[in-house]
Amino acid sequence: MSSVSSHTISHFDRKLLSICFGVFLSFSLQSCKEVKPPPTASEKAPITSTETEGFVQIFDGKSLQGWNGDQNYWRVENGSLIGEVTPSTLLKNNTFIVWEGGEPSDFELKLEFRITEAGNSGINYRSDVLESIPFALRGYQADIDGKIRYTGQNYEERKRTTLAYRGEKVLVSTQNNPDEPGSLKSNVQNNCWQSREVVFQLGESDFLKTKIKFEDWNEMHLIVQGNQMKHFVNDILMSEVHDEDSINRKMSGKLGLQVHVGPPMKVAYRNIRLKKL
Repeated sequence: MSSVSSHTISHFDRKLLSICFGVFLSFSLQSCKEVKPPPTASEKAPITSTETEGFVQIFDGKSLQGWNGDQNYWRVENGSLIGEVTPSTLLKNNTFIVWEGGEPSDFELKLEFRITEAGNSGINYRSDVLESIPFALRGYQADIDGKIRYTGQNYEERKRTTLAYRGEKVLVSTQNNPDEPGSLKSNVQNNCWQSREVVFQLGESDFLKTKIKFEDWNEMHLIVQGNQMKHFVNDILMSEVHDEDSINRKMSGKLGLQVHVGPPMKVAYRNIRLKKL
C-alpha cells in the first residue's frame, strides 16, 4: 500500500513539474518578444480596400479640366484647387466652380480642405445652376468657414437656408401653405428654416468645433442617399438631415465648391473623390 502511494505521488510530482516548466517556458518566450510602442499621432492607419473601393478622383491636381468656374477666383496650385478673393477681386455674389461630370443623386464624397481665418466656403451638391447670376448654385451645402462657426452644418444656398446646425440630427418638413406665393421665404427666420425638428443631439457644437483643425487640412466626408444627408469632418458626424420636404428638396443635381462674398480669403481643396451609390 505504501509502495503504491509513493509511486503515485512521484508520478504526480513529475506531472506537476512538467506543467510548471511548460508555463515558465511559455512565459519566458512571451516576455522575450519585442513590444512595439503605440503609434504616434503622426502615423496613419493603413487605408483599407473598403475605404477606397468605388471612389474615383474627380480633380486631377494639375488642371481645371472637368470643372467650370471663374478663373479670376479659381486656379490650381501645388496639387490643390484654390479659390481666392483678393482686395482687387472682391465679390458681389458668391461664386462657384462646378464639376461637369454629371448630377449625382446618391453618392459619397471625400476631400480635404484648408481655409484661412477670414474664409467662407462650402461644398454644394444636388444643386441647380442659376441662369441669372454667373457661376451661381442653389442647393444643399456642407458649410465651411475659417472661424469654424459653421463648418459641418447643412445650409441650403439661396433657398431654405440653415437646415441643420453642427451637432444636430434634423427632420425637415414642408412649410405651411406651400402653394401660396412667398410661403418659402416667410418660413425662414434668422437665416434658419422653421419647419424642422431636432430629433437627436449629436454633440455640443463647441465641443465638435475642437475636432476641426484651424487653418490646417481637414477631411470632409459626405454621405448622401435618398433623403438622408450626413456631413462628417475628420471622421466625426457633424450634422444629419432627413429631408421629408417633398416640395422643396432635391434628389440630384450639380456638385460645386464655393467662394463666398466677404473680405480677402483663400480656400484650398485636394484629393477630391466621388463614389456613386
